[in-house]
Amino acid sequence: MGVDYYNILKVNRNASNEDLKKAYRRLAMIWHPDKNPGNKREAEAKFKQISEAYDVLSDPQKRQIYDLYGEEALKSGQVPPPPSSSRAGGGPHHHRHQQHPNPAFRFHPRDADDIYKEFFDVGSEDGGRSRVFKDYTHRTADSASSTGQRKAPAVDNLLPCSLEELYKGAKKKMKISRTVVDTSGRLRPVEEILTIEIKPGWKKGTKITFPEKGNEEPGVTPADLIFVVDEKPHAVYLRDGNDLVFNQEITLLEALTGKTLELTTLDGRNVVIPLTDIIKPGFELVVPNEGMPISKEPRKKGNLRIKFDVKYPSRLTTEQKSELRRVLGGSL
Repeated sequence: MGVDYYNILKVNRNASNEDLKKAYRRLAMIWHPDKNPGNKREAEAKFKQISEAYDVLSDPQKRQIYDLYGEEALKSGQVPPPPSSSRAGGGPHHHRHQQHPNPAFRFHPRDADDIYKEFFDVGSEDGGRSRVFKDYTHRTADSASSTGQRKAPAVDNLLPCSLEELYKGAKKKMKISRTVVDTSGRLRPVEEILTIEIKPGWKKGTKITFPEKGNEEPGVTPADLIFVVDEKPHAVYLRDGNDLVFNQEITLLEALTGKTLELTTLDGRNVVIPLTDIIKPGFELVVPNEGMPISKEPRKKGNLRIKFDVKYPSRLTTEQKSELRRVLGGSL
């Protein structure tokens, strides 16, 4: 049978042009690549598929050939000659009486972005990029109601990430189980692997949306599946915005005479930090550009802030006190 354009647009086979426009408008708003930065590859493929389905079904000649002979004949141009008998038009997709299409027809698909611009009036003043999604939530709700279907509420899932993953970036594969409606209208369970690309510098609370990946049921638009980034505690570093905080305890002797710190960064580098000044309790040393990457400016990083806690001896002998008075007496 090939691609089922009616199923892609979620319309029945007798859908009118107005039905097709409503279906395209709703799905294009959900699957436009600009709306899916964390899932761009799948969104681009889905967006092109939706656009192709609308292109074919909204064009009377393309739709007639598709209905009679299917996608393969439409794209190859191999339209069978008119039958000589009165049983014309009995192909596998036939569902109403139609005249035989022009055998010289050639399929010329329209560009997905051109179709999109017709619907959403994308202007040249913004470089060709659509601003249609600024009120996305309200317009999606309106579109869903116009088709007579309610949309199931979004489903949130926590996505635990280590500080290393949020520092370097990572790809996570999440296995989901959901129910879908098959071509016969029956519900069946399916399992699917979703790929989530964690960008360097993402923070706790960042949301990644997979449109309509919730359970399907007749008459209801599936829920969006949302993953919310959660940050696992780290054994060494504490995140504070774009900065990393490291708590370092040193002895009174080290605070007075100096010390060399050796730290391992989140991307595995060894950083050597010499301490030459006298360290007072509560002192904070700032190391620029050794914090977390800034997600909107990938070449920049926050700071590493080292907070010092000076550990004093629990007791001193008489001889030690006397020696300290001799050494430090003149400098106090």
